[in-house]
Amino acid sequence: MSTIFFNNTINELRLEGKLCDAVISVDDVEFKVHRIILCNCGSYFRDLFRSKSSTSGQQVYSFSQVSPNIMNLIVEYAYTGSVVVTEENVLELLAGADYFSVKGIMQACCNFVEQHLSSKNCVHMWMLADIHKCPELRQKAYIHMLHHFKEVAGFSLKFLQLSVDQLADLIKKDELNARQESTVFEAVLRWIEYAPEERRCHMATLLSKVRLLLMSSEYLMDTVSTNALVTKCSLCTKMVIQAMKTLRESNTNRPLTRTRLPSAVLFAIGGWANNCPTNRIEIYNVRADRWVKVNDEEAPRAFYGCVCLNGFVYCIGGYDGLKYLSSVRKLNLVTQTWQDVGPMHAVRCYVSVVALNGCIYAMGGCDGNEKLKTAERYQPDISQWTLIAPMNEKRSNAGTATLHGKVYICGGFKRNEPLSSAECYNPDTNQWTLIASMEIGCNAGRAAAYKDRIYVIGGYRNSSHTSRAIAYDPLSNQWSMVNPMIHARSSFGIAVLEDQLYVAGGFDNHGTLSKVERFDEKANMWNIVRDLKLPRSGLSCCVVDRYPYATAYL
Repeated sequence: MSTIFFNNTINELRLEGKLCDAVISVDDVEFKVHRIILCNCGSYFRDLFRSKSSTSGQQVYSFSQVSPNIMNLIVEYAYTGSVVVTEENVLELLAGADYFSVKGIMQACCNFVEQHLSSKNCVHMWMLADIHKCPELRQKAYIHMLHHFKEVAGFSLKFLQLSVDQLADLIKKDELNARQESTVFEAVLRWIEYAPEERRCHMATLLSKVRLLLMSSEYLMDTVSTNALVTKCSLCTKMVIQAMKTLRESNTNRPLTRTRLPSAVLFAIGGWANNCPTNRIEIYNVRADRWVKVNDEEAPRAFYGCVCLNGFVYCIGGYDGLKYLSSVRKLNLVTQTWQDVGPMHAVRCYVSVVALNGCIYAMGGCDGNEKLKTAERYQPDISQWTLIAPMNEKRSNAGTATLHGKVYICGGFKRNEPLSSAECYNPDTNQWTLIASMEIGCNAGRAAAYKDRIYVIGGYRNSSHTSRAIAYDPLSNQWSMVNPMIHARSSFGIAVLEDQLYVAGGFDNHGTLSKVERFDEKANMWNIVRDLKLPRSGLSCCVVDRYPYATAYL
């Protein structure tokens, strides 16, 4: 007899009230049950029925700790092994499952909450996870608090209800994601203002956890030193004066204290350096404005495609110094080990690669004899490449990005001149559609989705490298000019990190570059970022969440 058949049969007996040997009573609502079935779902009922066993009749057990609705869900779970968790019932259901030690329901509730963590509820969920002894949920809620600190401090009511020790422990952590240290200071002020009479005495304790040396001298002077809570506390005033003195006397642009850790980092992988492919990997820490070299023994690869997906960095196609490649390798970011992935159907150097909806797309490129218009899709769950509809144009070294569930590919090289055309792929229909032309052809430019537009930047045309930047709006099907880069370049790495568009390395008219810059759409400005340690072109960049994937690298 199958388990499903047995469960269905015994549940039917319960619903009919047959062979039941106990009654659960909640607010005058009665549930006829079989004790042996409830014993199977949690230790509470086993202990209860052992201690109050009855040899005859249906013994009644009354409870006031849960509502009839929650008890009904617990009883149904005992008989069916399933439970429906919703936003409306999850908190009450978690409390009830904890009281009755129904681990299966507790896990279902934790899984639901984890999927719905937000800046508004994560502090509350962290507190509840502590009460109900759910360590995994507690850790994930706390990580959410750390990684979304600005939003949590600004919008969570429960944040204001943290104890001083809890807040101090939170803001002292390196993992606290604060782009500016002023965010931490202002969060402290908001917490104190929630109950000023009883909390202003904690200002010195909390200010000591704020990294004053990460602030600008202007902010320290104009905002921190003049704050009433600071001026009324001699210990706070002393800390601020010492910080301003240290900043004034410093002759370095480097941070004068330990920086916070970013929530995500930028990987710059492989490429062309010193006239040959390289396996060089560098990681950019935006908080410290520093590139860190990673020791790696992977085979060199240049002019390839790269994506990060589900904790793996995939390096696809390219050139190894001897031949063009169809091979694919992936880096397990947790174990820091490489392994083979099934090869593509075609050899593809100068390939365009993106990830969308859990799949990887490889398009165009060059096989050593001709430019390609074919495209293929890799499904990691079955480790298989499948050919999809070919593009309208043959393209090598084109820029590509995804936006709103579609793949865009722009420019590239076809025969003797760069392409000005661009096209869009819809996975639902397996069709490519030409979009508005860029008007001016561009080879070896790079593309990225940024602020709901497709940016196409740099490239090579008319025997020269360009700093041009343009953006495509899918809603209007139009291109518009954007402020050009500071440095002209082609065949560089590109990625979006913390709402800014980064470009790294590449070729210019003098050779390979180590120069890095980033574009801020709000300011409509490019800014210089610290150089790569090794000048290179033909590299790829991707953004990786520091936790859990890049903790070993920083």
